[in-house]
Amino acid sequence: MPQMFIAMVLLAALSATGVPLQAQEKIKLRVSSATKTLGYGPLWIAANMGFFGRQGLDVDLVVIRASDVGIQALAGGSLEIAGSAADAPVAAIEKGLDLVMIGGIINGLTQSIMAAKRFKTYNDLRGATFGAISLTSGVTFALRQVLKVKGLEYPRDYKLLVIGGSPQTYAALSAGQIDAAALSLPLNYAAEEQGFNDIGRFVDVIPNYQLAAFSVKRSWAEKHKPVLIRFMKSMALTYRWIHQNREPAVEFLAREMKLRREHARRGWEFYTASRMWHPDGDINVGGLQVVAQLYAEQKQLKGPVPNAAKYLDRSFLKEALRELGR
Repeated sequence: MPQMFIAMVLLAALSATGVPLQAQEKIKLRVSSATKTLGYGPLWIAANMGFFGRQGLDVDLVVIRASDVGIQALAGGSLEIAGSAADAPVAAIEKGLDLVMIGGIINGLTQSIMAAKRFKTYNDLRGATFGAISLTSGVTFALRQVLKVKGLEYPRDYKLLVIGGSPQTYAALSAGQIDAAALSLPLNYAAEEQGFNDIGRFVDVIPNYQLAAFSVKRSWAEKHKPVLIRFMKSMALTYRWIHQNREPAVEFLAREMKLRREHARRGWEFYTASRMWHPDGDINVGGLQVVAQLYAEQKQLKGPVPNAAKYLDRSFLKEALRELGR
């Protein structure tokens, strides 16, 4: 794809705001991502293709592996915005921390359990060692629920070895250091091509789920509402651009995430068609309710499961979309 064409498409998308933000004061924001994979790719598009800059934001994008660690950094003031698995802020809010989710990143489960050739069914996974990004949060939170539904309990029936996100667990699986891993799309394609068995997709067990979201401190958000609206405008424009510009989006994601172009294309098709990348960056409220339900079950919380509204404030996104004309 010619660079001139990409630039013209991007300029047209960013001009949708109609606001000359070059004149606005640049605001520094520290924003985290739980991992650098295709699912979190919109953050890198926003940072590297000018979507943040056009909204007057100077974003320092950092990877903090393990969502619970990223949420701790947010609570401690090391970040203004945390991109993490949704169960991590749910856990923090239940512990009394003043946090709230403001928008979606990945609005569903894209992982498949990929295993060495000798494992062909869920039952075969008894005694297996799984690679994981953490023992409790993020994808591991969902993995444990999927395996529980299939009759496998942790730690009785399998082991978890903390390695890292999908790229790290994929490397460990390829090297024979672990037996199985929950790999996000499209790394599951690469593992399948190497001869690893696809035991099952998370979405077939948990069809509605909010995997990853943006979180902030409520107190910070109240004091910096205009800045947060700028951030949500950036992300809304990013998601719109991704949905409307397949070829330049695939080219960027393949290059930035170091993926084969065919894998990036298949990933783009899945994320956009399933709306796991929401066209406006909104959150899957029903999926967040499922996260709250599973958290309550795993932690054996007493009383009714809290409504998803307890963990969510969509007002910043709604105002951003109003300013964008929708």
